[in-house]
Amino acid sequence: MHTKIQTPLGAMTLWITPKGLGGAWFDAQAHEPAPGSLGPPGEHPWLDQAQAWLQAYFAGEVREVPVPLDDVRGTPFQREVWRLLRSLPYAQTSTYGQLAQLLGKPSASRAVGAAIGRNPLSIFVPCHRVLGARGAMTGYAGGVWRKQALLALEART
Repeated sequence: MHTKIQTPLGAMTLWITPKGLGGAWFDAQAHEPAPGSLGPPGEHPWLDQAQAWLQAYFAGEVREVPVPLDDVRGTPFQREVWRLLRSLPYAQTSTYGQLAQLLGKPSASRAVGAAIGRNPLSIFVPCHRVLGARGAMTGYAGGVWRKQALLALEART
């Protein structure tokens, strides 16, 4: 089940599985699922909670995500990277290399980057907080301009 919502950075699709929020994609985002692959549109408390959390996030309110997150669409390595992303503090950044080090795989920064690029839970799993070497503003599946906007929003709070 899914729903489409509007955010200050454009339309976003929220998708739930029986285990929780399984996807949050901006329209035209890289790796966005094909239309019709997410089941029917509908209403569900998790979708309402996810939308309310996004509204609070964009208003600069920092709080825990109230919805269980389901990383069902990832490989074991991707899910490991996504879990690490969830530990990144609000308004703080890291690099692909630093995350590879934290995973105990110091030569895997490109693999970490590839896993981050496949993150199905934009904003909820804060891949926008990861920068290239020396703080370079590199890739974001939703567009680098959105990454910049999200980091700017967090810096103001």
